[in-house]
Amino acid sequence: MLLSSVGKKGQKKAMKHYLKISRPGLWFPTIWIYLIPFTFETGFWKDPIFWIGFLFVTFPLNFLVYGLNDYNDYKADMENDRKGNYLFGAKSSKEQLAKLPIKISWVMAPFILFFSFYSGIIMLLLLAFMIIVNILYNFKPFRIKERPPFEIFIQVGYVFTAFFSVVLNDLEMLPWETVIYLSLFAFQAHIAGEIMDIDPDKKAGKKTTAVIIGRKKAKLLMLVLLITEMYILFFWFDDYFLAGFLAVFSAWLFLDIFIFFKNKPYSLSQMKLFGYAMNFSALASMIWILYSGKLLHPVF
Repeated sequence: MLLSSVGKKGQKKAMKHYLKISRPGLWFPTIWIYLIPFTFETGFWKDPIFWIGFLFVTFPLNFLVYGLNDYNDYKADMENDRKGNYLFGAKSSKEQLAKLPIKISWVMAPFILFFSFYSGIIMLLLLAFMIIVNILYNFKPFRIKERPPFEIFIQVGYVFTAFFSVVLNDLEMLPWETVIYLSLFAFQAHIAGEIMDIDPDKKAGKKTTAVIIGRKKAKLLMLVLLITEMYILFFWFDDYFLAGFLAVFSAWLFLDIFIFFKNKPYSLSQMKLFGYAMNFSALASMIWILYSGKLLHPVF
């Protein structure tokens, strides 16, 4: 009985650790991009297949993405004070990391089989591509994550979450203007993470664009991307609400760069506050894109 109790506690602890690896605090990009092809008018929530896809882009997909990341980033993660929680990810031992690829395979396999059976060969190729991108990003001899600035450009792989949504739910393909906007969104989100990780990445000898150009220039690069996104939203989609939201964010980043933080690192409590704020703003913008449908209808 005691052994059984210990075993259950061990399993529960392991499951919590795997959940931390998937970074629930950073699920919002895959959820947000998955929802892009929908509007409230379609009544998508009534279709069970939507919810199976939604489930996939939460824990399973992020377990793959961040699990492979952690598997190859032991040294940097040990130096990273923001790790060890559900917001920014787990701190795993070498023993835990050794078992991670097989755990990821067990989680992913049922979804790959089901989606491929349901949607056909195009879905299988799409999922295979998403997995290959993550392998190229994390593993030698490619390890694009340490080949600046290509580690930013490969974030375009996140856009394939939207293509996955289109194929699975039998929706119209996204306009090319929307694909460009989503790509910039993915670049900007990645740079934000690099900025927060500059110090631990330096200590671990890890090369990223933010490490090479420095904190202030990386923030300026992020600001340029935000302003470009604002332009696209305003002139390509007539989306004044989302453009206005990014204008507020850009104004804050401008003050951050030139007045408040400048080249100083954020504290752990500040990074957590930013993480919660990103999740709140992501939720608000999800509701807006589903209500307005503007990102599906470019105006030129």
